Parts: sequence; structure tokens; C-alpha cells
Amino acid sequence: MNAFLQRVHQLDTLAFMWLHVTKRFPYRRTVRWISRCGDGPLYATIALALIAFEVPHSDTFLFMGLCCYALDVGLYLILKNVIKRDRPAVKIDMFESWITPSDQFSFPSGHTAAAFVFAYLILMFFPVFALAAYALACLIGVSRVLLGVHYPSDIVAGAALGSACAMLGSLMYTGLVG
Repeated sequence: MNAFLQRVHQLDTLAFMWLHVTKRFPYRRTVRWISRCGDGPLYATIALALIAFEVPHSDTFLFMGLCCYALDVGLYLILKNVIKRDRPAVKIDMFESWITPSDQFSFPSGHTAAAFVFAYLILMFFPVFALAAYALACLIGVSRVLLGVHYPSDIVAGAALGSACAMLGSLMYTGLVG
């Protein structure tokens, strides 16, 4: 690991430990619920409900979303398996996360990436709800740190990945159908 990445990891670890040791966040049940909102079924349920209620442009919302998520998941898997950053519970002695993560590595946060893809899609199609969608995306990211499965920079990287994939995926989709 080069000197810059080592420094980032040191700062990440300090921020992570400051949060977990000095703040002792007491709302684990609420944080777990927020984190579960980023698992994926909520996004599919909303997209299908929009179609079921015949909301204008809901079919485009669904298909553009599928394009964006395909790009997001593909890049996420590549990054996770190339970078191979251990999760905090593996790297920090005497620390246990509050949940069991679905995979081995932490960088980038897939939950955060997916949440930012969804927020971008909401911004594009239903802008009146964009602030709430971005607030939820941020809360999902923060919840992953509070639950002890990600470092802060994992969240920043997930937000950047999700936003970039949403922008690129929407451009790709409009190029395919437009």
C-alpha cells in the first residue's frame, strides 16, 4: 500500500474508532433498520409500485434503474475484489461489528452506492422527493459505519460510485432507447 493510501487508512481508522469508542451510539435497532432499507428490496418495491399505480414514466424509471444498477453492481464487484480492503472487525483488534456483512471486503460500500443510484433516479424522475431520497442515501451510508462494517471512506467511495454509475447508466439507457 502506498504512503497516501496508508495515511487515508490511518485517518479512516481514527475516525472510525473515535465514533465507536467515544460516541457509543445507542440506537442500534434504528440504525439496523436504516441499513436494511439499502438492502435492495425497497428499491424494487417502489419501482414496481410506481408501475402498478400507473405513475407516468414509471416504466422508464424501472428500466433505466436496471441499467444503472447493472453498471453499479458490476463495478462494485470489480472494485471490491481488486482492492480487497478488510472490514474494520478484521483489522481492529477487540472490535466486533453489530451485524454480519454479506461479503468479506469493505471498499466501496455497496449499500451506499445502491442508495445513491436510487436517489439519482428519484432526482431525475420525481424531483420533489429528491431531498428525501438523498437524505436516506446518506443515512444508509452512515448506518454502515455505525454498525461497524465500513470505514468512512468506504461510504464516500460508495456515494461516488453510485452517483457516477447512475449518471453514466442513465446516459447509456437514453442512448440505447433514444
